[in-house]
Amino acid sequence: MKNPTKSAFILIDMEQGFIDPSSAHCIKGAAATVPACEKAIQTARQKGIPVFFVKRIYREDGSDVECTRYQSWVAGGRSMSPGSFGAQEPESLRPQPGDYTIIKPRWSAFFQTELDLILRRLDIRTVILAGTTTPNCIRTTCYDANALDYNVVVLSDCTSSQTEEIQQANLDDMKRMGAFIIDSCAFEKYDETTVSDLAACIRADIEKR
Repeated sequence: MKNPTKSAFILIDMEQGFIDPSSAHCIKGAAATVPACEKAIQTARQKGIPVFFVKRIYREDGSDVECTRYQSWVAGGRSMSPGSFGAQEPESLRPQPGDYTIIKPRWSAFFQTELDLILRRLDIRTVILAGTTTPNCIRTTCYDANALDYNVVVLSDCTSSQTEEIQQANLDDMKRMGAFIIDSCAFEKYDETTVSDLAACIRADIEKR
């Protein structure tokens, strides 16, 4: 299926370890975003936009856990290792044939992963971000995408934080940085005219000089 928007939908860290209230790493606002994430994924597939599931899975010995999270990971029962409940997505958010799954070692979906390589091979110009948490994994992915000259769309009702104040502050910051903030309803009308390819515009301007 053609992808006239040259976009990719990237769902970050929507595993039970971040969604389920019994998890030590649960994000308070994450569970409420599941229906919107489901809707957005369906919209992306209908538009021919490739879907990436980016996950954070920890080794059982903890050798790859972030230093700042290690103690809470131990206290929380060393969850989210391969095969554990915490590492599983809700059934409605599981990859389907043709989707991409990427395991990231830190906050950003770009940091030491194959994401950038695959996006460039697919001729992707815009990344559409959803998942959790907004101040950590969404924000770092947003800024790395910007640094790599991708256009960035953040789906506000498909992202979550521990509080509404944190959520709104980070959405505002990303908007000021240059991200395009819309919700899952507006995403239904998303097409190749929604977001300008800023890097392409700059290249064209340079070539005219």
